[in-house]
Amino acid sequence: MSTFNVPTKNEVSENNQAIFNQLEKGLGFVPNLYAAFAHSETALGNFLAIGQGKTSFSAKEKEVINLAVSQVNNCVYCLSAHTAIGKMNGFTDEQILELRAGNATFNSKLDALAKFAKSVAINRGAATQEAVADFYAAGYTKGNLADAIILIGEITITNYFHKTTNVAVDFPVAAPLEIELV
Repeated sequence: MSTFNVPTKNEVSENNQAIFNQLEKGLGFVPNLYAAFAHSETALGNFLAIGQGKTSFSAKEKEVINLAVSQVNNCVYCLSAHTAIGKMNGFTDEQILELRAGNATFNSKLDALAKFAKSVAINRGAATQEAVADFYAAGYTKGNLADAIILIGEITITNYFHKTTNVAVDFPVAAPLEIELV
């Protein structure tokens, strides 16, 4: 049951209407979760500013983080959205399931990244020493670590927002994944 309506373009401020226009132009539609942020005059713009910031990570690496963290937080909206985006970035269905579980046996560098992101999310920011050491051993830097934390924060915002609002999922729904998160 949705506890938070998804406003239409005509129901949001002029500023948010302009953002809706940009999203429609770039994505072809306004995702429900983004539209729900538009109940606030500032939340949608502030959130998108984080996501549009520069990062040291590739689009594929960002999806590794998004999938691993969304699985820890069990956010069906974000798992569904990032499964679709992960496929657009070249991941197979099998690879996406691995990434959601916090692994990437198909790529050692992405494996370290997935394990790091999962560890940060599970441990509420206190990644294990092993996850951090493996992250650095895979070739990531302190700068990458800072960028990873920003990306983990970004996806956590959407995970929490959806878990609180329960807006309708407007992507093909990702199947549940039964994994051990500890």
